[in-house]
Amino acid sequence: MEKYQKNIVSRIDNLREELISVSHTIHGKPELAFQEHFASKTIVDTAKKYRMEIKPEVYGLPTAFEGTIQGKSNDVAVCIIAEYDALPKIGHACGHNIIAASALGAVLGLLETQNSLPGTIKFLGTPAEEKGGGKELMARKGAFKNLDAAMMIHPAGVNLTTMPSICMAEVCVEYHGRSAHAAAMPHKGKNALDALLLAYQAISNLRQHIKDHERVHGIVTQGGEAPNIVPDYASGDFYVRTSNIEDLEKLKPRVEACFKAGAIGTSCDLNVEWAKVDYLDLNTNWPLANTFKKHGELLGREFLSPNDLGGAGSTDMGNVSHRIPSIHPMLSCAPRNVVIHSPEFAEWAKSTTGDEAVIDGAKILALTAAEFLKNRELQAETKRAFEISKGLV
Repeated sequence: MEKYQKNIVSRIDNLREELISVSHTIHGKPELAFQEHFASKTIVDTAKKYRMEIKPEVYGLPTAFEGTIQGKSNDVAVCIIAEYDALPKIGHACGHNIIAASALGAVLGLLETQNSLPGTIKFLGTPAEEKGGGKELMARKGAFKNLDAAMMIHPAGVNLTTMPSICMAEVCVEYHGRSAHAAAMPHKGKNALDALLLAYQAISNLRQHIKDHERVHGIVTQGGEAPNIVPDYASGDFYVRTSNIEDLEKLKPRVEACFKAGAIGTSCDLNVEWAKVDYLDLNTNWPLANTFKKHGELLGREFLSPNDLGGAGSTDMGNVSHRIPSIHPMLSCAPRNVVIHSPEFAEWAKSTTGDEAVIDGAKILALTAAEFLKNRELQAETKRAFEISKGLV
């Protein structure tokens, strides 16, 4: 290992207790999308403590932040990304506390070697990954301009070079009917809950006639106040997923037709609101991903094939990956049988195994970023792979 790499690893080892403390602190106070004020401040304050140049409230989002490490030149730039939002009721069951602390550790490890590294390191705090697409909103404000690569890690039950990821669209629906006494005068009412349930059943029927990689799932968020009152209002949240943006654009109107069917069948009024951001599939940059894997294996991590995960999720890192070369590998912090988005996984995210994912994640990210900055051949391979993936060559 070269001297600058040893310095990075040593620096992160020295920061071990601080990074684990940040991870546990964020884990102990989970915050939903766009509300991550405590987590964002915790990361920013820690970075400032080590004299890193960092700005809060950037790119139009109060809980976003941006830090910069300037090396010997500004010919090349790499971005390390932190996430820190949580899930309703089950907190950090996706382990975003680990993502945040490992990203912080990576940039603090690189901070000490800035005089020996060419290029620029950007540290971006990106809110609202679970809902709202914070990275896409930041991208529209220019957050990822003039960058040559972006990277982050995500905890899981296995080590993977990339996260199997598909496109996703969020949609909220509301039905407005008319209340009435459900026993004495039901004929005077228009049942908004019936409208929503008709739509839900129509979507269940639609599932028989969509592709294997397509998914539609949702919940009732409001369905009435009392059994003896015809519900005059009902609402639901749904996700529509496909493997690519072309299929997503075809599936969305079919799902919306199900919502309209519920309204027609009950004479209720319908309001359909699609989210401002659609999540794109992950366009993994393999030269960069294989570099990450190499450094992970040197630390003792064994990586499985992405197909071994047995399913696919969605992430707004996909939107970044279609703009610049990007990777989104996964590091094990729990046994393989423990699934993310479960209360059990939330417990593992603050375990000693989770702590090791913080430290290993920080080291592997930092070493991958450093090699990218120093290795002109890797830069060229990364760029060419991205151009091929976008059909530019």
